[in-house]
Amino acid sequence: MRHILVMGVCGVGKSSVATAIATALGAPFVEADAYHSPENVAHMQAGRPLTDEMRHDWLAVIGQELARQSEPAVLACSALKQSYRDQLVAQAGEMTIIHLHGSQPLLEERVAARPDHFMPPSLVQSQLDVLEPPTGPGTLTLDVALPLSDVVTLALDFARRRGGGGR
Repeated sequence: MRHILVMGVCGVGKSSVATAIATALGAPFVEADAYHSPENVAHMQAGRPLTDEMRHDWLAVIGQELARQSEPAVLACSALKQSYRDQLVAQAGEMTIIHLHGSQPLLEERVAARPDHFMPPSLVQSQLDVLEPPTGPGTLTLDVALPLSDVVTLALDFARRRGGGGR
């Protein structure tokens, strides 16, 4: 069983891409943002980036949720550092990684356009500062300046070749 991780900093469209992939594959969708504690959300709403310690328990809960899945799932999660991805893999098994990236101005514009989300545009830079881009044969990096439909198509093709997600 190989889950699919759609990752990147805020504003890259993780949820949109992951939802489209999950729908196309008939796979469960897991939204990492739904597992943040109220304290973590308040911290980010105040414009303060999360620390490794604050992310540890959040990642543990997400890893447990993935491990509970009876079939491969598609996860939308920032997973900015290799250690975060390692923690998820340790709990839930190997993952196909779709790494979404874009220019800082584009990402800040996208985040600013989401007034109901807890993540302010001021945190884009802090996420870019800690991002450790994934590498390896199980990883595909896509520029989100491409149309969403192209990003989804490329991600789906890659996931299918890697045997990730779906029934």
